[in-house]
Amino acid sequence: MILQALTVALALASSQSPRVDTHGAPPLEVHAGVPVFPNGNAATINIVQWDANALPPIYERSDQLPLTDEEVAKLSRAGFGVPQLVKMIEQRRCACDASADGLIRLKQQGVAPDVIHAVSTHALAPNRWLDLLVTLDFTGESRIAREGFLYFFLDDGDITRVYTANIPELLRRSNAHDTMIDRSDIMIAHTVRRIELPGRVPLRIYGKHQLLVAASANPTLTHPSQLTAAERAKSQLYTFDYPRSSITSLCRITAGYRRDEVLVYQWHFKGSRLECEWN
Repeated sequence: MILQALTVALALASSQSPRVDTHGAPPLEVHAGVPVFPNGNAATINIVQWDANALPPIYERSDQLPLTDEEVAKLSRAGFGVPQLVKMIEQRRCACDASADGLIRLKQQGVAPDVIHAVSTHALAPNRWLDLLVTLDFTGESRIAREGFLYFFLDDGDITRVYTANIPELLRRSNAHDTMIDRSDIMIAHTVRRIELPGRVPLRIYGKHQLLVAASANPTLTHPSQLTAAERAKSQLYTFDYPRSSITSLCRITAGYRRDEVLVYQWHFKGSRLECEWN
C-alpha cells in the first residue's frame, strides 16, 4: 500500500509564506498568528450524532501497488507494448489523474491512445470525501469538562466546514465506541475514558487544506474568528495535502482532556494530534 502518514506539528507557530497549490486552493493567510478562514458560507455538523460503525471495512489487498501517471509514461517510454500496459492497468488499476488535463499530459508524453483509454476506464475514482476518526481521551475521574464544546474548522475553497462535539452530551451518552483504558503505573493510576466518533467529511478542493482544532465554552461558534484570544492560544492548526484519488482516505484526530490539578472534578482540554494516510 502506498502510505503517506502525516503527523503534523502545531502550525500556529509557523510563519511560512503562502504558496499556491496547482491542484487546489492556496493556503490560508495568517494574521497575527491567527489563520484567516473563508467568510460567508459555513456548514456546521454535530459529530456526536455520527454513526460509530460508519467507517468502511479494511480488506487485505494485493502487494502490487496501483500504477501512477508517471509510471505509466515511464513504462511506455521504456518500450512496453500497448497490450502489456493495458493489462497492467486492468489488473493493478491506476492512481492517475484521469481528468482532461491529466489525459492530455499522458498524450503529450507519448502514451498510446489505447493505454490512455485504459487509464480513463480503470483509474481510481476521484476523492469526494475523507473518512475522519475522532478519538477523545478523558484522563482522570472528573465529572465535567471546563470547555464544553470541541470544534474542528476546515477550509474547503470558499467554505468553512465546522464540526462540533457537545462534550457534556457526549459524556452522558452510552457510545458504541466507548471504552475504559487503564494506564496505571506503579506510582500513579490513570483511568482513561476513550470515545471514538467515525464520520465522513466531504471535500471539494484537492491539495492543501488547513484544519483548526479548538475547545470553547461557546456552543454557537460558526467561524474561527469568533474564538477568544485564550481559546486561539490553546488551539492547534494543521495542514494536510488532500490527494485527487487514493484507495484509502483517512484522517485521525486525537484530542485529550485531563483532570484539573486544582478543580479535580473538571477536565480541561490539553491538545490534539492529527494523522492522515492515503493509500
